[in-house]
Amino acid sequence: MPPWRANDQYTHFANKRQLSDAQIQAVISWIDTDMPKGKINLDAEKKLLDRTDAGTAYHRKPDLTLKMDKAYLQKGDGEERFMVFKIPFELPAEANVEAVEFVSNNKKIIHHANYAVHPVEDPTIDLHNTVSQINLGTDEKYTYDQWLPYKKKMVYYGGWIPGSFYESYSAGVGWKMPRRGVILLTIHFGPSGKDAESFNGVNFFFKTEPIKRTVKVISLGSGGIGQKDIDPPLMIFANDKSTHHLQVTNRNEDISLLYIWPHMHQIGAEFKAYAMNLSRDTIPLVHIPNWDFRWQELYRYQQPVILKRGTVIHIDGTYDNTAENPANPFKPPKLVLSNGDMRSDQEMLTLLLVYVPYEEGDENKTWE
Repeated sequence: MPPWRANDQYTHFANKRQLSDAQIQAVISWIDTDMPKGKINLDAEKKLLDRTDAGTAYHRKPDLTLKMDKAYLQKGDGEERFMVFKIPFELPAEANVEAVEFVSNNKKIIHHANYAVHPVEDPTIDLHNTVSQINLGTDEKYTYDQWLPYKKKMVYYGGWIPGSFYESYSAGVGWKMPRRGVILLTIHFGPSGKDAESFNGVNFFFKTEPIKRTVKVISLGSGGIGQKDIDPPLMIFANDKSTHHLQVTNRNEDISLLYIWPHMHQIGAEFKAYAMNLSRDTIPLVHIPNWDFRWQELYRYQQPVILKRGTVIHIDGTYDNTAENPANPFKPPKLVLSNGDMRSDQEMLTLLLVYVPYEEGDENKTWE
């Protein structure tokens, strides 16, 4: 079972990966009785095989899978690459999204992935006569302007990090998949020692009930709001441990937080985020006492966390740039920065918030 890194004494999350005491006892009892074969359930086996074939961790097969037009070959030359893939789509009608999930045949070589869903309603804009992929580390980046007509609007922005699973929504909550448009799938490929193919896309799960509350996403810190306000700046000296802080004030609408997504890189040691409301009360958001880049998560709250306008969000990231840190990519340690494309041997201090606008009574709701 994948390790669970969040501190449950700080905040409890609904998607915790852990067996209950009853489940643990059931496994022990099964072992103690010489592991007898259970009742045959062909229907359950078929459903499991169907999910496995579809490459999903969700409880059912996806209604739609949109993938790159062909596999990408990551060369085994030890170089990192930042690739963007265009995935055009034209559906019979728009659809209400119940869950969404990044899917790949080879996640081992991926540092992280992000996908933006852009509706393109104008039929005069051709979805196919532009480049299908761009390497942002080469002169190909200058062809990105071919995609600008697609980017006038974005309905959703999601992603995947090592260890994470799908994102799902409760009844009446979600977002609308447009009938026509493109997905711009950005993938950061980590360094590889041998050539490896990577074929990636996004699984969509739809529901017939109407979307009453639309999910939104915002990014704080590196690559997002407040990047220049990280204090001190992300400059972690060799053989040093340091803590960096960011505070961002919610100056817009009251929000009900559904998911939270902390992110650091390899020399990250500890991550903590909390909010301070107008009454000076502390609202714990997430605490990862022992950061491990290999096992991250998009953490889902059991009840929405209410962040009213004027609430200040605090993010603290501690980094260990010493030789005692086995995850340190440099041996001996070197100065680690946060700039450019933010390679895996550089650092980030990022927090993504997945939320809906607040409605009266949200504090008493429990999300499924």
